[in-house]
Amino acid sequence: MEIRLPRRRRRILAGAAALAVLAGAGTWTAAASDGEPAVRRVDRVMEMPGAGIDTSYFTAGGSVRRPAVLIGHGFGGSKDDVGAQAEKLAREGYAVLTWSARGFGKSGGRIGINDPDHEVKDVSRLIDWLAGRPEVELDADGDPRVGVTGSSYGGAVSLLAAGYDKRVDAIAPQITYWNLADALFPDGVFKKLWAGLFFTTGSAQGANGLAGPAEPARPADPTQTGCGRFEKRLCEMYERVAVAGQPDAAARELLEKRSPSAVGDKIKVPALIVQGQSDSLFPLGQADAMAKAIRANGAPVAVDWIAGGHDGGDRETARVENRISTWFDRYLRQDKGVDTGPAFRVTRTGGVDSTNGAAQLRGATGGSYPGLDSGDRTFALSGREQSFGNPAGATPPAISALPGLGGGLSQFSSLGVGVSLDFPGQYARFDSAPLATDLRITGSPTVKVKVSSTAADGSAVLFGKVYDVAPDGRQQVLPAQLVAPVRVTDAKAGTSVELTLPAVDHGVEAGHRLRLVLSATDLGYASPAAPATYTVSVESPLAVPAADGVKTAAAGLPWWTWGLPLGAAALAAALLLTARRRTTAPAPEAALADVPLQITDLTKRYAKSADRYAVRDLSFRVEQGQVLGLLGPNGAGKTTTLRMLMGLITPDSGEIRVFGHAIRPGAPVLSRVGSFVEGAGFLPHLSGRANLELYWQATGRPAEDCHLAEALEIAGLGDALERAVRTYSQGMRQRLAIAQAMLGLPDLLILDEPTNGLDPPQIREMRDVMIRYAAGGRTVIVSSHLLAEVEQTCTHLVVMDRGRLVQAGPVAEITGGGDMLLVTVADEVTDVVAEKVAALEGVGSAVRTDEGLLVRLDGATASELIAELVRLDVPLTGVGPHRRLEDAFLTLIGGSA
Repeated sequence: MEIRLPRRRRRILAGAAALAVLAGAGTWTAAASDGEPAVRRVDRVMEMPGAGIDTSYFTAGGSVRRPAVLIGHGFGGSKDDVGAQAEKLAREGYAVLTWSARGFGKSGGRIGINDPDHEVKDVSRLIDWLAGRPEVELDADGDPRVGVTGSSYGGAVSLLAAGYDKRVDAIAPQITYWNLADALFPDGVFKKLWAGLFFTTGSAQGANGLAGPAEPARPADPTQTGCGRFEKRLCEMYERVAVAGQPDAAARELLEKRSPSAVGDKIKVPALIVQGQSDSLFPLGQADAMAKAIRANGAPVAVDWIAGGHDGGDRETARVENRISTWFDRYLRQDKGVDTGPAFRVTRTGGVDSTNGAAQLRGATGGSYPGLDSGDRTFALSGREQSFGNPAGATPPAISALPGLGGGLSQFSSLGVGVSLDFPGQYARFDSAPLATDLRITGSPTVKVKVSSTAADGSAVLFGKVYDVAPDGRQQVLPAQLVAPVRVTDAKAGTSVELTLPAVDHGVEAGHRLRLVLSATDLGYASPAAPATYTVSVESPLAVPAADGVKTAAAGLPWWTWGLPLGAAALAAALLLTARRRTTAPAPEAALADVPLQITDLTKRYAKSADRYAVRDLSFRVEQGQVLGLLGPNGAGKTTTLRMLMGLITPDSGEIRVFGHAIRPGAPVLSRVGSFVEGAGFLPHLSGRANLELYWQATGRPAEDCHLAEALEIAGLGDALERAVRTYSQGMRQRLAIAQAMLGLPDLLILDEPTNGLDPPQIREMRDVMIRYAAGGRTVIVSSHLLAEVEQTCTHLVVMDRGRLVQAGPVAEITGGGDMLLVTVADEVTDVVAEKVAALEGVGSAVRTDEGLLVRLDGATASELIAELVRLDVPLTGVGPHRRLEDAFLTLIGGSA
């Protein structure tokens, strides 16, 4: 049997990998072209105390002995996530072992967050197994030459393995923690959103049973109702801290014992430390602590700050994996001629690629790691003593990082792009004078402040941040979207605090100011629920690390600088090739200028699949004034179609035209489209009107184009518009969200599940809103699973199944026909008459309704039924087809329902 699987390479190679099952279950060979050696992979479950650990072992080439590498996976993942890197290292001559940690993938056991007695000992047992392999190089009997690498959770276990097992020879931890207690409880403040995501991931693993496609879900443990597959004491710790809103000593002790810092003095092997700049979970300070500790032990250390991280962005996977390979070449193979790269490297954003919107990255390097406090420059801060409030319930919170959801926005902060928000009355700010020259911040700024608090216990929780403020004083960017929390105690009479601000690498232009902000709240952290007033003043200048020894690499020269000597012929060929690659939006079609939507042969494949389609050859047309229902079972392709329609994703083929204009991301015609997809986010303390006005201002469009009054009249919010959104019912929030989508009175309104979470009266109100909006000649497309509502609301339907169009047309046309007849009568139908009709030959059933009698034929014709009804003296007024949309829908999609 031969199978083809996708595979990553160091470079693009011709040909595909042919994978053949060898003798023995779970054994595979991947044969490569271009003379590369075949990779052999053996899957096996290794039985360890309390758990079976699922592993994969990769080798290539002959039986010559070679160093080994262990690769750990990230939290919530499995060994499959690192298979591509394992295959790459195997081709480069290493024996590579991957595994799914306890509680993840197909491995058994409980999640212990790298418990030294379980997960860390598992690594030592894996090293024992490697020591018995004939192809693995040994330093001594039972001591294989081995390195360990991994990201996040796997990065931490690489550090812990080096601390607990002296057989580990080199490590390359990535975007991970040194002290997990400091990461989740920085300066005694609970990082609630990240902690919640952390423990919810484990809960989800438990709910899913951590099962692969062929493995049944594991039964739930009744003693672990809240935290899934976590060890009980970890679950109890999290719940205790989450309820209290702040960590206790026992919680810190529990996490510290499972942190690399607990064995920091024993990690004495070469370490390549890769840490993310877009990372509010494990910020650069964690890497700084591990670099200093390992270097103090006398081991070689290199530090690499990448652009991405847990908050998103570019993880620079290819570059980082290549650097890890050279690191292991040097310290496992003992190849002293290999270049392991600089002692310190930081990736900087040098602009935006106009072709795809991606950040352009450039490296800056230093001959030594500068730490976070190198080359301080000081800047005086202006501003009097300021008082501000911690609101009751710590709501609404300021916004900095969006844990796990930022999409890498932080890497664009050097370009003036970012998301941050501080609420008036909840923060103090202090500004520097305009900078006389450009400044590069590389490290953690520091400042001394005096804080007093009116809280009953005299404490305060503050969030410090430094903004880069443009010359106009209004536009401000929060570098890397990071804040530094600090818990201040004994502050009733005022106390001085030395505040260390987030470590960043950020360039500030001349003429800009530095702005220190101290806020009472932050979305990602727990703040005291009791209201209090904080008073703050600065007691020192702002000290900013510059790391002058770190130099940015010169930008590569444009191709024509070195290409001109090749001659005019080469230049012309290059220009021709470039021209062929350019694409422009098709010209508008005048014949479709009044057609809200026409979709033609639309196709979208699933990611990384050549033959699985989310949408395939879809075509339909929507006219003005229609309310079109988009129907289909889960997985039919409805949401994918709507996302392509809104320009959020690009189809693989086919075309979407709105009022004759082809849809592309950012197409101007999208200004004529309003959308409501998966709810809208509102600021709860503001009124409905203020939220809508703020949203429209954010669009940058003229106020006179808003048509706020018209949208509100259609939405029907009435006096509730002036109340705070936090007082709204779910139905009112939905109507406010649709009013937001209707701002500007778009000619085409797209609503995805607008009635989710509404009760029947609210659903009826929402139906009226949609009908009123379309009554003005505008068009509405609504995706919904409530078939009865679609039947009453929509004029036309598009039914999809498995990505394809099943049927399109007016509702009456699709629901008409069938074997169900409605018999209307002049008088009320009695039970006796209904029973007589049901007993007729060729009639399947007869049910009384408010309108008369609903009869299902089972062999009889309509004319035969009418004759029998006349014979029974039923006072007929009409007989006609009756078929609910639900009946039609189930008939159309068959077994997909």
